[in-house]
Amino acid sequence: MKHLSIFIIIAFFISCSKKVEESKALAEPITESVYASGFVKSKNQYQVFSTVNGLVTEIFKQEGDLVKKGDAILQLSNEAPKLSAENAALASYLASQNVKGDKIKELQTAIDFAKSKLKLDSMMFARQKNLWASQIGSQAELEQKELTYKNSLSLYQTAIYRYNDAKKSLEVSAEQAQNQSRISSKLENDFMVRSETDGRIYSILKEKGELVNSLSPLAVIGDAASFMIELQVDEYDITKIKVGQVIYMSLDSYKGEVFEGTVTKVNQIMNERSRSFKVDANFTKAPAQLYPNLSLEANIVIQTKAKAITIPRNYLINDSMVLNKNKEQIIVRTGLKDFKKIEILSGLNEGDVILKPGK
Repeated sequence: MKHLSIFIIIAFFISCSKKVEESKALAEPITESVYASGFVKSKNQYQVFSTVNGLVTEIFKQEGDLVKKGDAILQLSNEAPKLSAENAALASYLASQNVKGDKIKELQTAIDFAKSKLKLDSMMFARQKNLWASQIGSQAELEQKELTYKNSLSLYQTAIYRYNDAKKSLEVSAEQAQNQSRISSKLENDFMVRSETDGRIYSILKEKGELVNSLSPLAVIGDAASFMIELQVDEYDITKIKVGQVIYMSLDSYKGEVFEGTVTKVNQIMNERSRSFKVDANFTKAPAQLYPNLSLEANIVIQTKAKAITIPRNYLINDSMVLNKNKEQIIVRTGLKDFKKIEILSGLNEGDVILKPGK
């Protein structure tokens, strides 16, 4: 009997230590949201690239500097393009001088001479025709004057043709030389890396003397005071995201504070590596000071109800049942859910007691 009493006492304590946890269905607000991670970006933020390869010879700006569109940021080595540009400019100048140079003047002089000779020979031919009409002179003299006139006309036309042909050829050469000069100047200018927008330099990624190519970024530039949010949303949740939805977020740099924003754009293509979609947003309640690439965690609000019957999510069995206080399984229909609780649309009433299922 003594041993039996001890066993009953031990069993009583064990049963007490395994007391089942319970909760009540409550009427309270609930908000369903989608989790997303992301970071802060300066608006119009972009990476600066060079279109040519070379060594960094000068750095004109520092991180944090404000820049205007067209301001020089980096200078790359450019001796060869510089010499090419100078040669092209010289060739262009010489070609333009040839258009109005000695060769053209010589051909113009030939035209003037041929024109004067044609005029004289034309007058001599006309005079001989008049004499022959009056039976003065001979047929041979008339034919000789006519032949001389025709030769002069041919020489005059040939002089004009040579002049026009030479002038056109020289003009084409001059235009080609000018185009080559522009190309060489453009290539030379490519070795000067400039800002494409007004803004602030947030990062200089190269040092003086470092070799760069067209594939590696040289700097990061963005708006000086305007910032946005870039979020990554899982492919399973992307269909729930719409422009205008409210976002609540926390930043590692501002622990314990909650900031707000709204969705502005849902990008339509998925990143195959991360299996996520990029979602852009703007701050509606922002920290006093922001910097590009600050990390954040966000909840995008999908739906909100001011009053709903809710229970803790870990009291739900197979997403469709709960245990009542008599340990009976009751089928329920669920609605909105957040990280801790879930809405019950049918199967429970406010105040109903439910038991936490065992593991």
